[in-house]
Order: sequence, then C-alpha cells, then structure tokens
Amino acid sequence: MAETRDESQTSLGLYQRPQIPRASGFEIAAAAASIAWLAIAGGFLVLTSGGDSDAAGLRFAMTALALFLPVGMIWVAATAARASRVMREESQRLQAAVEALRRAYLAQEQGRHSVAEPSVSKKLDEIAALQRRTDAALAVFTSSRSAGAAAAAADPAGEPAADDQATLALGTPAEALAPPLATEDFIRALNFPETAEDMEGFAALRRALADRQASQLVTAAQDVLTLLSQDGIYMDDLPPDMARPEVWRRFAKGERGRTIASLGGIHDRSSLAISAARMKQDPIFRDAAHHFLRRFDHGFAAFEARASDAEIQSFADTRTARAFMLLGRVAGTFD
Repeated sequence: MAETRDESQTSLGLYQRPQIPRASGFEIAAAAASIAWLAIAGGFLVLTSGGDSDAAGLRFAMTALALFLPVGMIWVAATAARASRVMREESQRLQAAVEALRRAYLAQEQGRHSVAEPSVSKKLDEIAALQRRTDAALAVFTSSRSAGAAAAAADPAGEPAADDQATLALGTPAEALAPPLATEDFIRALNFPETAEDMEGFAALRRALADRQASQLVTAAQDVLTLLSQDGIYMDDLPPDMARPEVWRRFAKGERGRTIASLGGIHDRSSLAISAARMKQDPIFRDAAHHFLRRFDHGFAAFEARASDAEIQSFADTRTARAFMLLGRVAGTFD
C-alpha cells in the first residue's frame, strides 16, 4: 500500500505544471527578427522619403504598415510555436501521469488478490480434504462389510453357516425377530455421515446396514452418489424445492407423472444435463440409477406407512432423497 501511495504521489508530481522560461528561443528569435526588420525597413523608408506634402498622410500609413505588419506576423508565428511546445509538453506529462496511475491501480488490485487468494485456496483445500475423508470412511464400511461376508462364507467348519444361524428350530429367520430399524436411524443413514468424525452418523449407518431392506437402499444410494461425484455432482450443492408430505404419500401409494411433479425439486441445469448425458452413454451408470430408483420406491413405500409428516420432511432433505429427485427427473419419473 505504501508503494501504491508513492506511485500515486509520483504521478501527481509528474502532472504539475512546469515553470516555462519567460523568454524562450522563439521569443528571442522573434525579437531579433523584429529589430532587424525595423532597422532595415525604417532606414530604407527614411532614405527614400520626400516628395509631395499632399501625399504625406498616405505615405505615413504605408510606411507604418510596411514596418509593423511583418513584425506582427513574426510574433504570431512565435506565439504559435510557444503554444505548440507547451501543449506537447503538457500531453507528455499527462500521459506519464495516467500511466503511473494505471500502474498504481494494478499494483493495488494485485495486492488485494494476493491477500484473498490464499484464504480461498485454503478453504477449497479443506472442503476437498473433508470430502475425501468422508468417501474413504464410506468405502471402509462397505469393504469391511463385504470382507465379513466373504470370511463367513470361506470358514470351513469352525462355525455354523450363515443360513444355519439365521434359521431357528421352527424355520423363523433370526432377522425377523430383530427389532425394526428406528425411523431416526433410517433417515440419518440415508443422509450418510457429515464428516469422518460424525460418530452418530456412522453408528446409524451400521444399524441401517444390519437391516436387510434398509441396507439395500443405502447401498444403492451409495453407488449412485459415488458415480455422480465422479462428474463433480454433490448433493450438498443441490438444495431442492421441498414438496409437501401429502405429495410424497401419493408417490408411496403408486402415483407417477405430473401429479407428483413437485417431488422433482432439483433444478440445477448443469447437473441435470450431465446426468442425462451419462444416463444415455454409460450403461453402468444407467443400471445403477435404475436399480437405485427401484430400491427407493420400495424403501420409501415401507417407510411412509409408519412415518409422520415431520419425518417425511426430514427424509426428503437427505442426500439420498436429493439423488432421487435428480435421477427421477432424468429418468422421466415426474413426466
């Protein structure tokens, strides 16, 4: 900032009006030419004067005109030359002052950006690191779940098979006797953990993965969220227009088309265009999207039967519900 003020003061100094000498070369030359002309012409006229006195008045006028008209022309030329020099110097100083002000402005703007850019870059790095930690944590849970299932299947004879443990003496599956998943845990799991330190979110996610029907929806949602993130589409960046709970209930009852069009609350054109293009060109993405939409239909139909309006509103604000709004619009669910 001090350098900027110095440059500004320098530019003002450059534009100060200069002290032009009282007598420049033009004035000196004009004075010399005038004196020479007056001496030569005056001497010539004095030597040639005489004659009729009646013409004395006319002769005097002609003499004065012959003497002073060239002198006047000489001084007009001298004044014009002086004015031209002054204007040229003023133009040069003005140009230098404008250039100095421009450099000072650019230096000031560069200083502001150099102060702001580190903080913005640091914030973006923190957001990217947070996203990577969240994705890594989700991947750990998914891989550990798959590894546990594979280990159970590979165990030769030390423990009973999964199907033997899951079926009681009377043929009732063990999971049928397990307590149902709490509505709060179901909603929390569908929103996924906020950060790598969100212990409550991870606990809800583990409980949802232990529930057969909820785990199917959670896994399908995780697949499409991962695929969307490859194109830079994150649900946190897509705040939806929330629909009323009764519209969600009509969807759970099987209504489709324009009667439930308000459920498609995602209107981000870029995300819709990217998703639609990938739906047409990428068969893996298309299969994952359709599988997710089917699992969402079944999961929400079971959830709606026991959920209150407030719980439906909370459900509609999860990342899974936002993914449904986006992919549902791309797949034509609301057309």
